[in-house]
Amino acid sequence: MNRSHTVFALLALLLAISCGSREALPWSDDFSNPASGWKAESDAAAEVAYYNGVLRILIKAPNSLAWASAGRAFSDFRLTVEASQVSGPDNNEYGVLVRMQDPEHFYRFSISGDGYYLVSKHDGENWGILSGQDWTPSEAIHTGQATNLLEILCRGTEMTFSVNGIQVAQVRDASYTRGDIALYAGAFFETEVEVHFDNLRVSAP
Repeated sequence: MNRSHTVFALLALLLAISCGSREALPWSDDFSNPASGWKAESDAAAEVAYYNGVLRILIKAPNSLAWASAGRAFSDFRLTVEASQVSGPDNNEYGVLVRMQDPEHFYRFSISGDGYYLVSKHDGENWGILSGQDWTPSEAIHTGQATNLLEILCRGTEMTFSVNGIQVAQVRDASYTRGDIALYAGAFFETEVEVHFDNLRVSAP
């Protein structure tokens, strides 16, 4: 499976990341309150907004991704969130960004509607794959229009990534030790990828 990691145009809608004081844990959001603080805007390439009790991301341009950031700063934590593909092609990507320094520096946990996963890092110029050679298939992922429970455990330089209670990757990297979190979706060649996020929880590791 050959997917490009360099063609994505990071959308101008992204706002600066807040890295203030250490956040109290646990913290959760069921997206029922549109004033809960997620930084999200829409433009011609994507719609990112609260919608009927979920965080909705709709990608309308090829080779694009978009996200909403929490505007918080976490170091060591366990994050879980329900991510549901609602429509669009299965050749897509969606997931979670963690330890974001700014819109160009972060770790990314991705799954796809056709059952692949990837852990990567963006360093301001390049995408670096941390979980192997490329996208890797996993039977843990519910494919197509389905809900997947994504889990990320960050403890020091070690990060563990699970889908539906099954660990799919564990990596070590010391580049980013603290930062914001974001929920994201992306399209490759086909558009109209729609993903909903719900019942996010961040707790102590």
